[in-house]
Amino acid sequence: MKYNFDKLTDRTHTSSVKYDLRQAVFEKDDVIPMWVADMDFETPDFIRDAVIRRANHPVYGYTFRDEDYYHPIVAWMHSHHEWTIHRDDIVFSPGVVPALSFAVMAFTKPGDRIIIQPPVYPPIRGAVVDHDRILSNNQLIQKENTYLIDFALLEEQAKDAAMLILCNPHNPVGRCWNREELEKIAQICLEHHVLVFSDEIHADLVMPGYRHQVFANLSPEVAKITVTAHAPSKTFNLAGLSTSSVIISNPALRASFSRVIEKMHLGMGNLFGSVASTAAYLHGEPWRLQLIRYLDENITFTEAFIRKNIPALHMFRPEGTYMIWLDFRTFGLDDKTLKSKLIHEAGLGFNPGTEFGPGGEGFMRMNIACPRATLVSALDRLKGMLSFIK
Repeated sequence: MKYNFDKLTDRTHTSSVKYDLRQAVFEKDDVIPMWVADMDFETPDFIRDAVIRRANHPVYGYTFRDEDYYHPIVAWMHSHHEWTIHRDDIVFSPGVVPALSFAVMAFTKPGDRIIIQPPVYPPIRGAVVDHDRILSNNQLIQKENTYLIDFALLEEQAKDAAMLILCNPHNPVGRCWNREELEKIAQICLEHHVLVFSDEIHADLVMPGYRHQVFANLSPEVAKITVTAHAPSKTFNLAGLSTSSVIISNPALRASFSRVIEKMHLGMGNLFGSVASTAAYLHGEPWRLQLIRYLDENITFTEAFIRKNIPALHMFRPEGTYMIWLDFRTFGLDDKTLKSKLIHEAGLGFNPGTEFGPGGEGFMRMNIACPRATLVSALDRLKGMLSFIK
């Protein structure tokens, strides 16, 4: 079956954060919203059908996750990532962002140092500072058209750190850290007894020519110090169903993490999230492959458009995720002015780079998981705005 990713779907008046909060966030309700990391593509039919079938049963009482829920996750990790996990390794979490906080609470104490790698997804920083832990910024190094890890700095920071939060694929710079890079991280963390929380929510959204390396799958020794977060939410556009997996092979770590969830009574989850997750992992591969092709074409289109029409704007081509990291620094605008012009002159809603921490100044993040027509309109607006800046 061929899926239609060109279809325009009206998401207004659905309590959509991305669309229905435009006035609150941008002070305009007619910007093209390319900020929140969900997709403007319809959730695939096989997932909707599964949810509808369950919804047709007239009772939505307390439920639990049976083997039919866990087996597809185990099988997916094996078939897609060559990672052998077991049913008991999987702990439910109502999202990867909550899992970040659960891990900080489970494995560290106030005053502990936690390493993050900015510019990075803002809730990663929040999970540290909101729980009175000390932030240690292992800022990524921009080099030409890519980003690299500052391993010398990481070695120093690891000496007195309790945890590293790894984002792979990295949001927003789009790197899929390769095996050699991850092995260097692992060596440092093993030597200094630093636990690693690996946010791998975009693991199934890797562009052609690249692959995702599961951090915990580097070796049994690395698995013992790793907590991995995974979810179908980004891949299959299910963010509203609050369902994710935290995979922990180390029994002691898994018990500590599970206790935090149990204390807050958050382990039951969402009935329809479980149904959707199962359908996604059982039937989702053909849809996912078509999605990857469409996203890659959107990325290529954006790259060609910018090269031809806005050559002063620098784009970092993502190896994974559907986010594009844009460097506006050559235009000489401060961050406040840049944001204002994008909103009020171009009618575009991007994520300001400053939200992602050090290294984000002068940048914007753009979500290209949308029909091509929407992307074309956004790029035309961007071209029109920037053409007036000398």
